[in-house]
Amino acid sequence: MKLWAIALLIIFPILACAQNFEDRWVGHFSYVSIKDISQGNNNIYVGAENAVFSYNLSTKKIKTLSTVNGLSGNKITTLHYSEDYGLLVIGYEDGLIEIVKDGEERVLKVVDILEKQTIPPDRKRINNFTEFDGKLYIATQYGISLYNMARLEFGDTYFIGDGGGQIEIVQTIINEPYIFAASSTDGIRRALVADDNLIDYENWTTIVGGGYRAAEKLGNELYAATRSNSILRFTFNGATTVVKNFSSEVVKFRLDDNLLTITTKNSIQAYSQGFVEEAAVNNVLDYDLDLLSGYGFEQNFYIGTNEDGLLIVPFGSMQAEQILPNGPERNGPYSIDASPGQLWVNFGEIDKDYNPFPLSRYGISVLKDTLWTNISYEDLSLAVGAEPTDLVNVTINPKLPNEVYMSSFQKGLLKIVDDRPTILYDETNSPLERVIIPLTGGGTADAGIRIYGSDFDPQGNLWFTQTKVDEGLIKLTPGGQFQKTDLSSVITTALNELAIAQLDISRENYVFMGTYSNGLIGYNPTTDRLNKIGQGPGNGNLPSDAVRTIAFDAQNRLWIGTLKGLRVLYSPGSFFEEGTTPDAQAIIILEDGVPQELLYEQTITDIEVDGSNNKWIATTSSGVFYLSPNGQETLLRFTKDNSPLPSNNVQDIAIDPFTGVVYFATLQGLVAYKGTATAPGDNLENLHAFPNPVRPGFTGNVTIDGLTAQANVKITDITGNLVFEETSEGGSVLWDTTAFGKYKVRSGVYLVLVTTDDNLETKVSKIMIIR
Repeated sequence: MKLWAIALLIIFPILACAQNFEDRWVGHFSYVSIKDISQGNNNIYVGAENAVFSYNLSTKKIKTLSTVNGLSGNKITTLHYSEDYGLLVIGYEDGLIEIVKDGEERVLKVVDILEKQTIPPDRKRINNFTEFDGKLYIATQYGISLYNMARLEFGDTYFIGDGGGQIEIVQTIINEPYIFAASSTDGIRRALVADDNLIDYENWTTIVGGGYRAAEKLGNELYAATRSNSILRFTFNGATTVVKNFSSEVVKFRLDDNLLTITTKNSIQAYSQGFVEEAAVNNVLDYDLDLLSGYGFEQNFYIGTNEDGLLIVPFGSMQAEQILPNGPERNGPYSIDASPGQLWVNFGEIDKDYNPFPLSRYGISVLKDTLWTNISYEDLSLAVGAEPTDLVNVTINPKLPNEVYMSSFQKGLLKIVDDRPTILYDETNSPLERVIIPLTGGGTADAGIRIYGSDFDPQGNLWFTQTKVDEGLIKLTPGGQFQKTDLSSVITTALNELAIAQLDISRENYVFMGTYSNGLIGYNPTTDRLNKIGQGPGNGNLPSDAVRTIAFDAQNRLWIGTLKGLRVLYSPGSFFEEGTTPDAQAIIILEDGVPQELLYEQTITDIEVDGSNNKWIATTSSGVFYLSPNGQETLLRFTKDNSPLPSNNVQDIAIDPFTGVVYFATLQGLVAYKGTATAPGDNLENLHAFPNPVRPGFTGNVTIDGLTAQANVKITDITGNLVFEETSEGGSVLWDTTAFGKYKVRSGVYLVLVTTDDNLETKVSKIMIIR
């Protein structure tokens, strides 16, 4: 019976190498929240929420590791650097372990714990690593696992709770001849570290009861932090003494060169043998301490904060040096918008039913060229004299790119000029109405001013929506005048509508809005006519009345994303014809010869149209789809498994029309793909092709960029034989280096002949192909 049980407990090695994506992707992760710190090889290694950076103590250089380098993007809990093996080991909330070897770009993924079926998903958290005698002792929520550092493979797993049950181990300590295991709930247990049968729970003895947050040795004594934040000292003859009581939560113990570092939520201190305090920091100039981790090393504290990155404070000082890689204020971007050379980000948190509570109080971030600037919530509130909670939408003025508007789903409309918040439009300074909702049992609830979707028309007017009021469509003119439109004919009970969501404007200046429960609404400002379509054939043929996102493409077709799929309205002009209810159409594709509805039942969060009229579509569970102009061909599909997306839940997409870079805002962070579809230019002065030359082994597409709209592109060999021809939708086209898809062209020089659609300008470029 016991042999059978042991066989079940053994974890077999599962190892895989992750792909590096640095050639086409850029990570824009936040490094402000530091989960753990390690050191070695003259570097400090720092684990943030879902990315890592190293800080070289000699050169002062920072190097980041993220999903772009092959990390998972999951939530980091701990890390350990092994100087003996030159390995950085990263532990995660879900049980994944990743290993990065010095001087190598590849990331080894160890998925044994992650994929172990006999361990419940909520008990796989990696709490701590302890290295001893070539083995890594992994403290987890279920017990202890061993990992062989030399062979990169798992050994035994120890379930050491009563009767061999699973108990959470927060930290293991080895002081020969013993190994100690501190549990969060079941005391501290001890066994002989050289025992070949530690897999047998009966060989572990409980030396003290209670629950513990951390434990470590110092000299010949064991120290542990209780759940009540007292520090206990255990001498190895069995005596126990309380040596310190902290008023704030103990978060980490770390040991280096006989120096024990104890980090609490608001302090850090270092102790030498005998528990002699060598240094302590309770206050740091210019920073309010909110700590998650800490490390004392060579007369410096390396302090991991919750919001300020890594702080280096010399022993005996209150002055800190901040080490913080360039990045946005936080992970979890909710809404983004891009114009040439800039990206704006906010971090509002509302659920799928548009509930803003509890209210989020986060700042905003802007990327210009390669530099991030962050405006904290405190500075933002101070600048406008109010609190813009739950910022959920960003719109850049296309005519004045220095003017940005952000929607607060509780407090109004925020205006930013020249990177400075200037005004928050609310009930005190504008016609916007604050909504008070009567409750069924009596009393009222404050629903605030719930602003969401917004877009500019060609005349420079900003159209935006307010939920829970009859006059829910609002126009703000360039001169600062507000004009309201009553939507009560299409939304009969405004208080019952949870959200009037995204908004987009057609080339005829028709204004369309998605809603949570009233389908798609359209407004013709010229005739003052409203109409709407909803779910089901004959009523608009939407798959759901919850329309999350809409976007007009280059052919003025309206793409509609709902909580249950995709539709296209091919003739938006017919939307306002008297007595008609136009049906939106599903896109039917052939999958293995069987007709299928594209994106059937998918929850679609955003649709963006690039310079080639292709569609980028974001979903909550399936990543991102990149579709051809008519949707019949999936050009690319990005998920967490095949790309640097840190999550398959993608909240928003933005495209820089000048560079073609596509930004993806996911629940776990922001990444960018170096796309090739750019907006059309006014002339052919910037015509070029890349890569050029095309070298042996290249299997992708050549991009011909710098085109005008509807330009004719022909490619011929040097003798004039035509091998490719296409009319551009935007500023670029792709060539797969074949002769009309039949075969790969041979080595040689190929001519690119481009003519504008009015035949007034022609330009020639060359492409060298080397097979």
